[in-house]
Amino acid sequence: MYQRGQVRTIAERMQEEDNPLMQVVVGPRQTGKSTMISQALEQVSLPVHSVSADDELAPTVEWLRTEWQQARNRQQRTGEPVILVLDEIQKVRGWPNVVKGLWDADRRDGTPLKVVLSGSSSLILRKGLDDSLTGRFELIRSSHWSFDECRKAFGFSLNDFLVFGGFPGAARFVGNEQRWRSYMRDSIIEPTISKDVLENEGVRKPALMRALFELGARFSAQELSYTKMLGQLQDAGNTTTLAHYLDLLGKAGMLCGLERYHPSRLTARKSSPRLLVYDTGLMTAASGRTHDMLLGDSELKGHLVESAIGAHLLALANEHELELFWWREGTDEVDFVLSGQDALVAIEVKSGRSKSQGGMATFLARYPQAQRIVVGGSAAGACTVEEFLLDESGLPWRIG
Repeated sequence: MYQRGQVRTIAERMQEEDNPLMQVVVGPRQTGKSTMISQALEQVSLPVHSVSADDELAPTVEWLRTEWQQARNRQQRTGEPVILVLDEIQKVRGWPNVVKGLWDADRRDGTPLKVVLSGSSSLILRKGLDDSLTGRFELIRSSHWSFDECRKAFGFSLNDFLVFGGFPGAARFVGNEQRWRSYMRDSIIEPTISKDVLENEGVRKPALMRALFELGARFSAQELSYTKMLGQLQDAGNTTTLAHYLDLLGKAGMLCGLERYHPSRLTARKSSPRLLVYDTGLMTAASGRTHDMLLGDSELKGHLVESAIGAHLLALANEHELELFWWREGTDEVDFVLSGQDALVAIEVKSGRSKSQGGMATFLARYPQAQRIVVGGSAAGACTVEEFLLDESGLPWRIG
């Protein structure tokens, strides 16, 4: 079975003798978090107590305390550090404060438990971590699978990856597009919205949330002002509501709105967002269009290419703590701007669809320190879409 690079990271951290921090595996649904942990456990020799809240009908904090104590008991019997894996931890109501109390007690008593947490609801999981467990954990991110991973694991061509994206569980169904689309909607899109996003107390209009995702998937890689969104959506309320819902969809790894690049963050936040899916599989499944239809229309394929490039950059930004923007001034436009770690990179995508051109020269005149990367086309120095998705474009960062 194919192993992602994160498996080695998880295994190494499980065996570190001087690391007192919990390891938390986070990422969107169906990206292989539980599988990675299982593969990592096969590489370590320490005793393991591994449980999942998903195996309980209604997991409670008492269940959590009992399983934690079982790991302590095993440690006392063996005299060795014990790895405690708690999967689907977000299903235990009130888990952050309980985990905090148990973890702090072990630190005071010198109990050598190595705790690994994971869950399918990255939004709820991160909220619990930020609220109660600051300073007590390290994150190991499980993003959607890259083109390189899908090529090696499933034999995907570039066109396969553009259409079906990087969901390993869905890859087995690509030969039957109707079945693939049903799996994506029933096992990924709907559970993410209904169980991850809508459980957040700030969502009062579930129908609007779903409609916003469908709209964003349709217009991925395009600028769409909040005013235009209000015109497209029923019962949309106001722009503040839409911005909040878009932020929640972004935290769940579904859809985000890129801000326009400007040295002043206040100016950037006032701009119209450029909508972008985190994986082109989400875009394809929501559209209902077939593989041949998407690849046979230059405009549709152009949006797929730009969305794939953007999704790759989102994963890169998440892994290296960078920020991703787009830029426009008048009719001059740059598709993506990646900023962070004292570097600024402007990425122009020649996807074959009709759009404004010539923005790169203007951007570089404004920001001469920026590195220029052109993806596609025949310009000197340009890289292909495939080279970019394989991290062969000259970017100062790469995935994995």
